[in-house]
Amino acid sequence: MRSAVYGESPEPGDADPLVSEEVVGNVSKMCVLPPGYRGPPRKGHLIFDANFESGNLGRVDYITEIEYDIFIRPDTCNPRFRVWFYFTVENIKADQRVIFNIVNFSKTKSLYREGMSPVVRSTSRPKWQRVPGKNVFYYKCPDHRKNYVMSFAFQFDKEDDVYEFAYCFPYPNTRLSNWIAKQEARNIDYFYADVLSDTVQQRNLDIITITSPENIHPTKQKRVIFITARVHPGESPASYVCEGLMEFLLEDTPEAKALRDHIVFKFVPMLNPDGVALGNYRCSLMGFDLNRHWTDPSRWAHPTLEATKALLLEYNDNPSVDLDFYIDIHAHSTLMNGFMYGNVYDDNDRFERQAIFPKLLCNNAEDFSLAFTSFNKDAVKAGTGRRFLGSCLSPRSNCYTLEVSFYSYTNQNSQVIPYSVDGYIGLGRNVARTFLDYYDLLPIPPPVPPSSPPPPVNKSKLKAQLRDEVLMVHRQRSNANKTTLNTENGRSSSDPIYKPAYEAQLSNSTTSLQSYIKQLRSKMARELTQKQAPSPSKEMMCTPNSTVRPPCRSQLTQMLSASSPVNGVPAAPTSPQNLLSPRGSHIRHLEDSLSAGQGRRPDPEPLEALPST
Repeated sequence: MRSAVYGESPEPGDADPLVSEEVVGNVSKMCVLPPGYRGPPRKGHLIFDANFESGNLGRVDYITEIEYDIFIRPDTCNPRFRVWFYFTVENIKADQRVIFNIVNFSKTKSLYREGMSPVVRSTSRPKWQRVPGKNVFYYKCPDHRKNYVMSFAFQFDKEDDVYEFAYCFPYPNTRLSNWIAKQEARNIDYFYADVLSDTVQQRNLDIITITSPENIHPTKQKRVIFITARVHPGESPASYVCEGLMEFLLEDTPEAKALRDHIVFKFVPMLNPDGVALGNYRCSLMGFDLNRHWTDPSRWAHPTLEATKALLLEYNDNPSVDLDFYIDIHAHSTLMNGFMYGNVYDDNDRFERQAIFPKLLCNNAEDFSLAFTSFNKDAVKAGTGRRFLGSCLSPRSNCYTLEVSFYSYTNQNSQVIPYSVDGYIGLGRNVARTFLDYYDLLPIPPPVPPSSPPPPVNKSKLKAQLRDEVLMVHRQRSNANKTTLNTENGRSSSDPIYKPAYEAQLSNSTTSLQSYIKQLRSKMARELTQKQAPSPSKEMMCTPNSTVRPPCRSQLTQMLSASSPVNGVPAAPTSPQNLLSPRGSHIRHLEDSLSAGQGRRPDPEPLEALPST
């Protein structure tokens, strides 16, 4: 049954012309009412919202008073990717029980099969935590074109709270901006933030430098480690790993000072700010997977990528800079643990040298798996940062992709430990410690008291020197643009008659951004790498048992109103019939759990509030 919005409740039996419509935008304070209901919303008529930063919820269908089908909004301008969701629910009744079905995932393989569950927090408990795994099912559903569905049961407990649900722990642009402002307020002389470029929607692409002031002089020989994250906006764990690494470097400890004294750390912590703000999973505003466009990024379609690439190549060509590392941080949706991808080189010395850092990291981080780490030159990955930069940077540069699981890691005792926000931050801190081992900076010698106080640091001058690096990149990009030929008419863009296509489009007030994006995407279609989604393996298939029919809605209602089991939680289904049955048995088990009062989020020990974002 199609969801009903307050004031637009459909009559019973009316055909709904909107059922087949594409999900194209986020819901905004949408109250889902029962069919045929008229009047103002009552307590218990749930209000859904995703009209906020990083939010994603495209549609809600009312099934019963306890069951709702949730539709993920696809990435903007690219319907292929539907994984990330993030929405709020309010106007609930105390102890109200619900079943949410996420029905239109674009991926078949998922860590939900391994025990992963959504995350939740509420107004009075602002720390994210995972929904209990026993109330979550992931299965192939015949009711939704045999797509995979994730269903979970939940019991609200506080009427005045607003509840937030997400695929994984969100990390929006605002949190990064607040973190940068907090560090700048400390007025320390080894932290510098600047804007490397603007995005298509005119957001800032931040670049952060962490190093001792002595390393900033342009003629000083320096080692540089360049780290990027969030090229895929839905991979929020990457931002927590990056934040943990930066926080370690900013601490007032001998280890952090040793790293700052020897190395210049460069961070682009959010390569795809537009995608993050829009609540996309993998693409930018214009529907591009940026991590497939490193080879030839467009200044107009991929400005953040183009600016970052230009700066990296500038460092590579600078004789006073040794670009030792490029690390791109990601999150993985099907594998556990942290691990790395590296490149395959014909030079044996370079190939063996790049294996050192993953081995050292495995010694420092319990959650890092050397067994999952691999080195490859898969043609599908040719446009990624790791592959492209590994082929064009100096042989002294080590290029990696650092992956971390959306769900969990396996410790030395073979126990599965779900990641938390602190767990992701801890991995970042361990990456920083591994640089100490790589550069052989341990043990740290005791500090020698200076004979005289050091001269005051002119931070404004140092910031101006760092700003010169950014300005140089802008000048190079501007010069490159002046010599770029317009392939359509052969006219140089420096010709006063020439006007770039995007300017002509946007100067026409009748041309919308949507039509401009479609036209530009059609011109750049040859750049897209279209490949068919891999068919799910036999292990991941969940074939419905044809002998078991899903119960009708009236039966579900009767099951929910039945008396609760005496012994509390009913046992999770273990028989092959239950594990491979259609949607009905999974929903039936969730409803039994709700009847037993087991859908409630556990009351944890007193939680510390997260920093305001």
